[in-house]
Amino acid sequence: MSADDFVFLDVLSSVPNDIKLYSSQVADYVDRHLERASNALREALSTAPWLPESARPRPLPPPRSLVKSAASASLYARVHDWVSANKIKVTIGLVSIGGVAYILMREKRHRKKRRAKKAGNGARLEVVVVAGSPSEPITRSISLDLERRGFIVYIVCNTIEEEVIVHNESRPDVKPLMIDIIDRESARASIERFIQYLQSPHTPFQGARSHHLIFRSLIIVPSLSYPSAPIATLSPSTFNDLLNTRLLTPILTLQSFLPVLASSSTLHQQAVSATPSKPSVLVLTPSIISSLSPAFHAPESSIVSALSSFTSVLSSELSPMGIPVTHLQLGTFDTSIFSPHNRHLATPQSQRAETLKWDPQTREVYARNFVAVSSRGLGRGSSLRELNDAVFDAMASRRGGIVRVGMGSILYGFIGRWAPSSLVGWMMGVRAIGNDGSRMWFGRGLLTSSDASRATSPGSQASIEAGGLGSSDYISVYGYGEKEEH
Repeated sequence: MSADDFVFLDVLSSVPNDIKLYSSQVADYVDRHLERASNALREALSTAPWLPESARPRPLPPPRSLVKSAASASLYARVHDWVSANKIKVTIGLVSIGGVAYILMREKRHRKKRRAKKAGNGARLEVVVVAGSPSEPITRSISLDLERRGFIVYIVCNTIEEEVIVHNESRPDVKPLMIDIIDRESARASIERFIQYLQSPHTPFQGARSHHLIFRSLIIVPSLSYPSAPIATLSPSTFNDLLNTRLLTPILTLQSFLPVLASSSTLHQQAVSATPSKPSVLVLTPSIISSLSPAFHAPESSIVSALSSFTSVLSSELSPMGIPVTHLQLGTFDTSIFSPHNRHLATPQSQRAETLKWDPQTREVYARNFVAVSSRGLGRGSSLRELNDAVFDAMASRRGGIVRVGMGSILYGFIGRWAPSSLVGWMMGVRAIGNDGSRMWFGRGLLTSSDASRATSPGSQASIEAGGLGSSDYISVYGYGEKEEH
């Protein structure tokens, strides 16, 4: 057979396969169209009114996807209708669930184990420096709490009196660290001795393995108490003292410790972890007054704002070295455990007595609003345990940033950021002063110009009656001349 014959036979052998393929395609095409036509006819006959009910075919069932979507839509509609009809129950339930969740999270946070690391021989390993006045309740609370958690606490002292206060705590691991920040050479020598102390090996008892201490954190605690007075009554010496003790002292103290922070990577830190961690910096400042900026609180608002800006700049400078800076903005705390007898010093009577030291013109303009603002209390305050836990968490997290802690720190920060100053002043009790000056409120009584004319001298009967030193309910702000000033 020739080659052409083989080609012809191959073509003939493939004809049955092609016929089978084409016939199956035609059959499928015809089946699809017949199925569509039968479904359309069935749908039409099932809804035809001229056919009896028994002769009508059943309609086709809907697809499964449509059934699922319809079921979900109906379930959502039922839930939506029930929530709309029981809004009060739903609100109470959500509030209850949120409250229970908050309580459980808070209890879990309180039960969190917060302990300092120890050396292999069981001795204390981590050192914390607290730069604050030893007589301040916040400084004492933080120092004693860190000592109980297993830290070696050093409190920066500038005078012999402060060193005696630290020794009176009678805690072997709460020690004074004398640094004279005024004398730069003396401060540098003290810091060098402290670095040498960290670099030297320590043996807790005879025969034990020696270890090196770890400088864990520097905690800056400026004074949290500031005087309140009108700007017109603040003398230059008062401003100078406040700037030196409240602003310049923490800045110079932190500046003295910068060599320790910068050289921390070269210290011999034989910690539990393989990678030594650099110390952190914590700066504690009050936040309520600086957030609201109310009247008669210029020293605190100015100094705390300056410390906040300084902390931001410090964080930017130390972040390239991997040293976190945490700014703890404090609310109010209950410090009665450390100062039970000084709990109610700022009373309306003491504030009224303070106004008697002012000159008559200043007293007439500012006395009423000063007493009203000074009489506004911020409540008992949060427990100091909340502050101590926040300090330890800031040291352990090493994230840096701003942390608000204490009652009112978040709320008043929000009010001060978004509320207008006029609303803040109204909340603090500031009211407009009359233009004529002939009548003014002071305390609970009303003093008129005719009453003032009778208050001729501090020792006269008219002065006693008008000045509120007898049975009157108000304190006179008139009739006290230069003799009263002296």
